[in-house]
Amino acid sequence: MITIKTFAFNLLQENTYVISDDTKECVIIDCGAYYEDERKAIINYISSEGLKPIHLLATHGHWDHNLGIDTIYLEYGLQVEAAKEDEFIITDIPRNFLSIIGAPLRREYPAVGRFFDENETIHFGHHALQVLKTPGHSPGSVVFYCAEEHTAFTGDTLFRMSVGRTDFEGGSYTDLMDSLTNVLAKLPADTTIFPGHGPQSTISDELRYNPYMQ
Repeated sequence: MITIKTFAFNLLQENTYVISDDTKECVIIDCGAYYEDERKAIINYISSEGLKPIHLLATHGHWDHNLGIDTIYLEYGLQVEAAKEDEFIITDIPRNFLSIIGAPLRREYPAVGRFFDENETIHFGHHALQVLKTPGHSPGSVVFYCAEEHTAFTGDTLFRMSVGRTDFEGGSYTDLMDSLTNVLAKLPADTTIFPGHGPQSTISDELRYNPYMQ
């Protein structure tokens, strides 16, 4: 059984997840901690639970999902792991922040630790996350799927009753629809989705009520 801790961070209320099991190994997904109290909150949680972070993962390269990767690197020595297709985004977080927010981001970010292999599985403790390619919101968007726990971390590909924007650089509505139809819609109906923003849902509810998955 996994424990999932959710934080809503930064100006866009982005969902950051810390996933752990009884081994105390944990994975951090989409660390968007921006404000100092947010950065302290995730470190304090990991410390209070006695967790050992072994992976820092990104569902995609956009700045709101990666504002805190410098903190994780400085605290635990972990560099973010992401898809190669999003390299042009995740390697220039300050520029992308400035283009959307209109304010400078005076932080130095570590290099990407590595890029996902084809059909990769990420292991932690007694569990595993399959890396599912779901381009559309960005060219390198992925979903992390834990088959044993019927759980998927969908980033900005799929929200509760909605989907991510496709008008950012490298986005594609056609690719997004293909990802929904050929990847997410084929997950078991009882899969719980944990999106990049907003509340969780299930694949069955999204297939029934989400207009983009009809």
